Amino acid sequence: MVKLSIVEQATVPRDKTAIDAFGEALATTKHAEQYGFHRMWFAEHHGLGTVGSHAPEVLMGVVARETERIRIGSGAILLNHYSPLKVAELFLQLETVAPGRFDMGLGRATTGPLVDIALKRDRDSGHLDDFDQQVQEVLAFLHHDFPADHPFRRIDLMPTVTARPDPWILGSSGSSAGLAAALGVGYSFAGFINPDGAVAALRAYRKAFKPTPYGAETPRVMLGVAVFAADTDEEAHRMTWPTRAIFDSLGRTGSAPVVPSIDEASRTLTTAQKDEPSRIVNGRWPRQLAGRPETVRDQLLQMIEQTGATEIMLQSISPDQEARRYSHALIAEALDVKPAVRSAGADAA
Repeated sequence: MVKLSIVEQATVPRDKTAIDAFGEALATTKHAEQYGFHRMWFAEHHGLGTVGSHAPEVLMGVVARETERIRIGSGAILLNHYSPLKVAELFLQLETVAPGRFDMGLGRATTGPLVDIALKRDRDSGHLDDFDQQVQEVLAFLHHDFPADHPFRRIDLMPTVTARPDPWILGSSGSSAGLAAALGVGYSFAGFINPDGAVAALRAYRKAFKPTPYGAETPRVMLGVAVFAADTDEEAHRMTWPTRAIFDSLGRTGSAPVVPSIDEASRTLTTAQKDEPSRIVNGRWPRQLAGRPETVRDQLLQMIEQTGATEIMLQSISPDQEARRYSHALIAEALDVKPAVRSAGADAA
């Protein structure tokens, strides 16, 4: 049975605040736990007023204490902005809050030239792409696994904390698939960003996977999909319009000041943009998948068959959180996901 999870941006609708958005995100997490979802991951964004998830590590600790079973993680910590030691220590600190329930999702992304500079400690240095080395260093800190002659071997972070976060690498281009496979950790591909690249990236990860002490013995293949479900195909399709309007605004102006309602999006999008398919057509995956539960189930099963995904992570941007939670419930029921009873020593995969 496929696992279902959610990535949460904590959308801030018009006339609402980031405080409101976190309250809704917490309600969504509790709702997801009730319907048997496996994980809730919080995104990291900077300089965007439309989302309330900027420091996932803060939200993760609070949400973990307000829930019982669902795994809580980062989707993702943007490692290119931080030191590996700080990230490793951060997740060990989280393990003191709810031991054994955290996922460490690591990724890299630009947040725009100005914000990227503001996030840097050394603003005179050029861009350095050392993500592979950073990931390996984080894992080495967590598992005390530096070579014997490495100076960092003498650093032993929080030795009384025995639990470790479940490591995942996130990507949207496929370039991180080989790294995740070589390190034996989970790989999550953002199909809602690059649907055309999902099949090749996830197949490459599965083919190259090698077990290590850092992860599970078998590949863990997660596919992120933007999905909207409703009682009818037409209603679900309309739910994709706010997301389309946001991407249109970002493409035209470089900013998206608000998350529009469906009616607002309808007025700004062209007919062609509104009619863009929300299901697989001639083998081409949509950027946003939508439909009634049976439609969504059939489309997701095609994607799972093509990629070998063992888990689907739902992404959905909507100003209507009740409709979004209803969508989650419909998808869970369509895929026959059942709430699990957490037991001691449960598999973190």
